[in-house]
Amino acid sequence: MVSKTDDSPAAEETRRDAVKQQDACGCGHMAETSVMNGDGTHDRSEEAESKQNGDNDQGEDPNEQEVIVIQDTGFTVKIQAPGTEPFDLQVSPQEMVQEIHQVLMDREDTCHRTCFSLQLDGNVLDNFAELKSIEGLQEASLLKVVEEPYTVREARIHVRHIRDLLKSLDPSDAYNGVDCNSLSFLSVFTDGDLGESGKRKKKGSELEQIDCTPPEHILPGSKERPLVPLQPQNKDWKPLQCLKVLTMSGWNPPPGNRKMHGDLMYLYVVTGEERHISITASTRGFYLNQSTTYTFNPKPANPSFLSHSLVELLGQISPTFKKNFTTLQKKRVQRHPFERIATPFQVYSWTAPQVDHAMDCVRAEDAYTSRLGYEEHIPGQTRDWNEELQTTRELPRKNLPERLLRERAIFKVHSDFAAAATRGSMAVIDGNVMAINPGEETRMQMFIWNNIFFSLGFDVRDHYRQLGGDSAAHAAPTNDLNGVRAYGAVDVEGLYTLGTVVVDYRGYRVTAQSIIPGILEREQEQSVIYGSIDFGKTVVSHPKYLELLERTSRPLKVQRHAVLNEKAEPVDLCSSVECKGIIGNDGRHYILDLLRTFPPDLNFLPVEGEELSPESQRLGFPRQHRHRLACLRQELIEAFVEHRYLLFMKMAALQLMQQKANKDSRAGALTENGSADPPAALADDAAPTSATPNGSPPAHAHNGECAQPDSSEGKEAEDCIPGLAQAKELAKTVAAEDGAADAKSREVVLNACKAVGSISDTSFDIRFNPDIFSPGVRFPEDSTGDIQKQKQLLKDAAAFLISCQVPSLVKDGLDHSTLPMDGATLTEALHQRGINVRYLGTVLEFIDKTPAKAQLEHIYRIGIGELITRCAKHIFKTYLQGVELSGLSAAVSHFLNCFLSSYPDAVAHLPCDELVSRRKNRRRRNRVPGGGGGDNTAWASLTPSELWKSISAEAHGYYHYTLQCESVDQAVERYGLQKITLLREISIKTGIQILIKEYNFDSRHKPAFTEEDILNIFPVVKHVNPKASDAFHFFQSGQAKVQQGFLKEGCELINEALNLFNNVYGAMHVEICACLRLLARLNYIMGDYPEALSNQQKAVLMSERVLGIEHPSTIQEYMHLALYCFANGQLSTALKLLYRGRYLMLLVCGEDHPEMALLDSNIGLVLHGVMEYDLSLRFLENALATNSKYHGTRSLKVALSHHLVARVYESKAEFRSALQHEKEGYTIYKNQVGEAHEKTRESSEYLKYLTQQAVALQRTMNEIYKNGSNASIVPLKFTAPSMASVLEQLNIINGIIFIPLSQKDLENLKAEVQRRQQLQESGKSDEPQEDGPLELEDGPAAEEQPHSAPSGLEATEWQTPQPSV
Repeated sequence: MVSKTDDSPAAEETRRDAVKQQDACGCGHMAETSVMNGDGTHDRSEEAESKQNGDNDQGEDPNEQEVIVIQDTGFTVKIQAPGTEPFDLQVSPQEMVQEIHQVLMDREDTCHRTCFSLQLDGNVLDNFAELKSIEGLQEASLLKVVEEPYTVREARIHVRHIRDLLKSLDPSDAYNGVDCNSLSFLSVFTDGDLGESGKRKKKGSELEQIDCTPPEHILPGSKERPLVPLQPQNKDWKPLQCLKVLTMSGWNPPPGNRKMHGDLMYLYVVTGEERHISITASTRGFYLNQSTTYTFNPKPANPSFLSHSLVELLGQISPTFKKNFTTLQKKRVQRHPFERIATPFQVYSWTAPQVDHAMDCVRAEDAYTSRLGYEEHIPGQTRDWNEELQTTRELPRKNLPERLLRERAIFKVHSDFAAAATRGSMAVIDGNVMAINPGEETRMQMFIWNNIFFSLGFDVRDHYRQLGGDSAAHAAPTNDLNGVRAYGAVDVEGLYTLGTVVVDYRGYRVTAQSIIPGILEREQEQSVIYGSIDFGKTVVSHPKYLELLERTSRPLKVQRHAVLNEKAEPVDLCSSVECKGIIGNDGRHYILDLLRTFPPDLNFLPVEGEELSPESQRLGFPRQHRHRLACLRQELIEAFVEHRYLLFMKMAALQLMQQKANKDSRAGALTENGSADPPAALADDAAPTSATPNGSPPAHAHNGECAQPDSSEGKEAEDCIPGLAQAKELAKTVAAEDGAADAKSREVVLNACKAVGSISDTSFDIRFNPDIFSPGVRFPEDSTGDIQKQKQLLKDAAAFLISCQVPSLVKDGLDHSTLPMDGATLTEALHQRGINVRYLGTVLEFIDKTPAKAQLEHIYRIGIGELITRCAKHIFKTYLQGVELSGLSAAVSHFLNCFLSSYPDAVAHLPCDELVSRRKNRRRRNRVPGGGGGDNTAWASLTPSELWKSISAEAHGYYHYTLQCESVDQAVERYGLQKITLLREISIKTGIQILIKEYNFDSRHKPAFTEEDILNIFPVVKHVNPKASDAFHFFQSGQAKVQQGFLKEGCELINEALNLFNNVYGAMHVEICACLRLLARLNYIMGDYPEALSNQQKAVLMSERVLGIEHPSTIQEYMHLALYCFANGQLSTALKLLYRGRYLMLLVCGEDHPEMALLDSNIGLVLHGVMEYDLSLRFLENALATNSKYHGTRSLKVALSHHLVARVYESKAEFRSALQHEKEGYTIYKNQVGEAHEKTRESSEYLKYLTQQAVALQRTMNEIYKNGSNASIVPLKFTAPSMASVLEQLNIINGIIFIPLSQKDLENLKAEVQRRQQLQESGKSDEPQEDGPLELEDGPAAEEQPHSAPSGLEATEWQTPQPSV
């Protein structure tokens, strides 16, 4: 449930967003709710005007106009509920009546009402009506809450709602991973809400009462990594028991004669005072009856008391209930809404405490009834998932309100489908669903549940035999999902894909798909009218499919091509042969089996008679892979095409230059073909291609090698080549084909096209044929030349991956623009550059050979940890398949002991001790798919040495990397890993949930884990994430504005983006999190600290809830929040948050990480500010050491670290040490930025000051030695640092620039920015991401890089560099 913190507009806004999402019911009936974020809390007309006048970057005028049209102003209505004072409620015209219902069900004083109507002047309002359509509803209208008679459905809803209220503070749903609940611990460290209550704290007296000493394990250099602090005790979670039991009575359903008296159902309650009572729910409300456990007596008890609300009735009978329920509701509404709103997709926690299992009627009822077949909120039917998924796609999308509505409906249905598919997959593997082909062997069975089709990831009927059997069958679903994602993103009208979710659970892979109408009644042969069902032996095509797929071919870079069918006739396709087209009974054109949407990866696909490029061969490619379905990622294809485009432009420009030169020198006498060899200077970048037209290959062009590893340099290169602008123009004219271009120009473009492998001769257009190298596919004779070209293109792409993308990843690691902290963020960094995880070994080898390996140690260590846990995951998968349900916890704990415990002879406990079956021989076979017969205790014989041997073998076989360790202790020793980190990684990857306690991994006498420590095993789910495209455009244009220095406009655009995101995703989503973080940073820079604090608090809560409490992004959010707390004068909170961040970071990646230096500098500065000098030094000196290691001793970051340490020594009056550090810093500044630079000058001033202080101190000491006690002592100035100076230093290290926003300054800044832009355009253009034009002086933050973010959103978190201090 959602609720309001108080009646403030902001709380109202959050609450509305949450409510809106909840109600958008699965099929989009309610999706017509307010399209904009209907918080009429303030009039946005000013904003609207500024937008109309403002210059729009991206030609978005029409959209923005639309936004303005639907921003109506809000108004206030009075609400009168029975037994309460009337209260005011702010509403907006496009809200629905339903939303007022939700607010009332969440307010503290009306939360116990669910069955009521709202009446205006005696007329009942329709729940689904928009407020603006109601006659007579205006400012200050009085709405009456009128109790309505119950039905069975309403009574059930009421009981469920009361149960939710009773459990509202209970975290057990989050631990069990149900109903999209997840954990959040921020409030433990901020003592409640930072907002209003934060401001009331006394600022002055705060200094005296701070205890700054962190727990021992957080201090630098500590070796212990405890697990228990991961989930600190939240005092609110000590449950307030209102009732002992509330459950359905065994007397249900009421017999006929009682139905006719209005009885709907019976409840059984045990109160806190141990009173056992039976309650009747009737149409008029709830009352006590006289039934007991064994006798049925439905007559009202004496004294009879009928209440419309169960809460009022229980409050009458039980004083404990009344008292505790009130307290509970007070606490509930005080919690931040973000701690309670459901997340869009389930987040699972890998640790949990031991939670008592309490009786819960709703959970029990869910387990047996509603959840197996149908969903609650659609009356009397299961959901037709396919119809819902496809109908939402068909919604109109002409203007912004329509698109918002459509995207919101798509997102809602997707998240519901993912949840249902996950539940179904678990039911299938747990053996609770009947197969549709029960006679077949278990691994071949297929299932239908809740209108979803489930199949297992095994090679059924040797379908994948040629492609790698079970390994291929395991890889195909994820490839297929990537295909569904790609076609979904292109979003062509009239082309439909299936809802697809891939679930890994208990060692099995399940694919869940929505069902094409009619497909189950027909044989596949009849229904497939496009593509092939036997990998290309028989192929059919269809004009409508070709037309639809043609529209996707450009964005997906798929080439239309012909293949031969069984009669050797050419058939046209615009996809791979496996892609099947089926027209459903609903007349829609579906495509499925998209596993080869992207071209094959030749580095992992040895083909006889084909040679790869020399770079690939040098690194030992092609390598044998488990299966033949290895394909390139979409990101790689895009990077490769972009790289080729640059090349194309360079080639054209070059030829133009030459023509010009030839014209000048020979006055028009040209060589026969208008193109000489490109000069060698550029030939390094020339494409590895067929020769230039005159038959000579371009001078030393390496295959796929690119001289510039990343596109930014490409852009610079682009701008320094003269003649490029003409080349672009020329390319446009030739492509237009209107005969305007002369023969020479055509030739220039033709040559460039040939050189880069474009499929067209008149314009740049690179596409891939996904069927090349597919076994069984044959091509017509006349396309041989084309096929050769395509083969070459694939080899070049494969070479591009290892010779460009891998080095560019490592380069980004060296300059810290990529900062992975754990396996997931490393994988993300690989994927962003189009590198598949199977290249992890290659990446590690590359790092091994890099001269600056020491500065990449953190990435290397994370990579090794990821490699080891992934190998362990592969082994664990097959290991689990042989375990029957009753032995699961024993088997998992045994595996973890073998993997992580130093205990050499881990012995498994077989589960037969607890129960001995009397009739053992009658064991039913075939219970669990794939686990059928055989010895179900084979898992028990695993030993640690055997497991580690398998891990090394797997590393060698799969990643082609040699691990030099034979046990966990050797791995820890050799690669500097942490066992706790390995435990976290393996648990997250396999879905294990373990008991949160301290594990002794290093004991050689007893194993670390027992079966009691394994609490649960969760599914690991992959699904499509539908995007909010309009919101994303606003977000990007906001970022662009900010980079240009227009903070206010940027802020408005990002606020608008936040509104739209809320509209599509509801209140919780990673992209909203990135939005809030950026807003907070903008608020902070513009000097609005309280607002920054409030937005960042939301960002932290959301990150904890959506990504996980110890996700690297959450750690970043904690750091930002600490800075804003400090700026708001909440010092102790800032410290607590930083300590929390440091603890999480130690757990996730250990102390040796460049990001730790930033964290420690923050902690050191805050401690310096509260005069804890010794403690401060420990952190700052650790930061100095870490910075020196990862940035090199000559870096400006290190200079700054020296300066910070010197300041603390000065405060301690240890001037010699202070001087020593400041001299180091001064030397770095002098060498790096020169004598005249303001940084160097500041440093030398400070050195003079320190020297004076040191001399003065020495004089005083000498005076004392000479004259003893009667010395005349000049008092020395010892300065405690001012908060302002500490804050200034904090801003510097966090890379934040302050702009005093007086009008004049703003004008100057804009002028400066424009001047720079003109300079850049005339000179070279920089890549905006790294040095936004805001880069003023080359301060230490010039090295700060944007962090890799959880979503693509923040890839460009604008760099806010630093003016000199």
